[in-house]
Amino acid sequence: MQGKVVLPVVVLSLMGVVASTFFVVREQTRTYRLVLASGGSTGEYYAFSQALATVVARNHPTIAIEVLETNGSLQNMDLLKTDQAQLALVQSDTPVQPPVRAVARLFPELFHLLARVDADIDGVADLRGKRVALMPEGSGSYALFWPLVQHYGLTADAMTTLPMPVDAAQAALAEGEVDALFRVITLGNPAVANLLQTGTMRLVAIDQVDALRLSLPYLEAQVIPKGTYNGGQPIPSTDLPVVAVNALLVAHETLPPKVVHALTSTLHQNRNELVALYPRAAMIRLDTSGDLGLPLHPGAEDFYRQGEPEFLVEYAEPMALLLSVGVLGISGLWQLRSWLLGKQKNRADTYNLEILALMEAIDQAQTFEELEALRKTLFDILKRVVTDLDVDRITSESFESFTFPWEIANNAIYHQEMLLRGGADPPRSD
Repeated sequence: MQGKVVLPVVVLSLMGVVASTFFVVREQTRTYRLVLASGGSTGEYYAFSQALATVVARNHPTIAIEVLETNGSLQNMDLLKTDQAQLALVQSDTPVQPPVRAVARLFPELFHLLARVDADIDGVADLRGKRVALMPEGSGSYALFWPLVQHYGLTADAMTTLPMPVDAAQAALAEGEVDALFRVITLGNPAVANLLQTGTMRLVAIDQVDALRLSLPYLEAQVIPKGTYNGGQPIPSTDLPVVAVNALLVAHETLPPKVVHALTSTLHQNRNELVALYPRAAMIRLDTSGDLGLPLHPGAEDFYRQGEPEFLVEYAEPMALLLSVGVLGISGLWQLRSWLLGKQKNRADTYNLEILALMEAIDQAQTFEELEALRKTLFDILKRVVTDLDVDRITSESFESFTFPWEIANNAIYHQEMLLRGGADPPRSD
């Protein structure tokens, strides 16, 4: 009788183990299919999103990202709120919806006000009575234009504003159908470079950033460096003060933390792969010290703070010993630090000298084959610099100073190609 009782118990236990194992294996091998709301298919958001989807698929095969073309930040927030998307790119000024959580700060997006030279527009206030092309309604650029001009005393009745697709807006400015064009984009955009190199329009400074931040606290001061859009005959001719917002990657709060942890890890630990597909990914920083305007997703927070409690508990006694020894040896450590910083700077200077030499070769290039080889060399330099940054062979400050001449060299190749073919490639847009 006892044997008859034990047998069902054993069978039920085995069934329980098998069922538990099944659910664990299924969870480990489950494929998460996510929709990432980006922007227009010819814009920077869409290009970055495609690069991210590719790199995530390489390193996390159980995560599949579908990139969705949208009108911009406001629509992206609505798609997250209605659960039609699980991820989105938005500008840091975008009104926050309750289910949205931050994943990472990406790259800065600078205000670009382009005006025709013959329109007599020297500042934002001079837009009064002018025709201004804007990005489509619902885009981040459109939403940012109105609080900006309001600060300078302008209302919708003070000028003629024409929201339109980016390609149409650029064509309207080039043909003189509007006097100015306002966009919020990353530095070095080829479409902007193409417009500025016609010589019929220029960039307009946007100053008063401290005053603007009283009502628009998400703005930050930025500079469009001299020569960003042409190094030969510098465009702009001097460093140009402007303001900027940040592009953010955000996620729905119900997205599993392990999925968001994997995405955050990809942004920072697979940055070389992202840079190869989208060079501006080099500006992504492992930095949560600033206010992103909304709380971090638990999965992202876990990545940024991983190991902190365990490290402190496990190494409390060795750290105390090291601290005691460090007091005695602080003079020697300071000298070592000075030597290392000098070595890092020398390495960074070497890369900058390579860029300068490359610029001379670009100016002398006479064939597309030469330019393609120079472009490959330029990207090889970037990969080496990013690798050195990751292993602390150069400092983050040196890397920041490197990115500007690198962008200028990249734009110079584009400009030289345009000169060789006697025309311009179709511009990319946001």
